[in-house]
Order: sequence, then C-alpha cells, then structure tokens
Amino acid sequence: MIGNVLKHMRTSKKISQKQLAQEIDSAQTTLSGWETGFRQPTFETIERIADACGFEIVFKNEKTNEEFKADEILNKGR
Repeated sequence: MIGNVLKHMRTSKKISQKQLAQEIDSAQTTLSGWETGFRQPTFETIERIADACGFEIVFKNEKTNEEFKADEILNKGR
C-alpha cells in the first residue's frame, strides 16, 4: 500500500523515479522497490519523499478531529 502512495506523490509532481531518487539521494532501483512493495522504506524516507513532492504527512484522530503534522510530532519527541 505505501508503494502506491509513494508512486502517487511522485507522479503527481510529474517526475521520473530517477529524478526523485536523485532529489532524495537514493538509487532509482531502491525507489522502484519501494513503489512496487519489494522493499519497505523507513518513515524518515517517506517524509523525504513527501517533502520532495510537495506533500505533508498529517495524522488525524477520527474521534476528536485533532490533527498533528509528522514534523510536529517528531519535534516534540526531541
């Protein structure tokens, strides 16, 4: 499933795997593996891809509608 999300973010920016891989300092074959589900990226890698593609990771509590951005959560933990 995460591979589909990664591919959607990349294609919405209209860039190739090679271009995105260069932007996030990774190999194109590794990025391909993440998109196909052959490999699993770390959360930090998902954040780098989201940032490079202009997306923001937001967690929402369905019961309270409270929202936290991924970078806010990580900064609180430091």
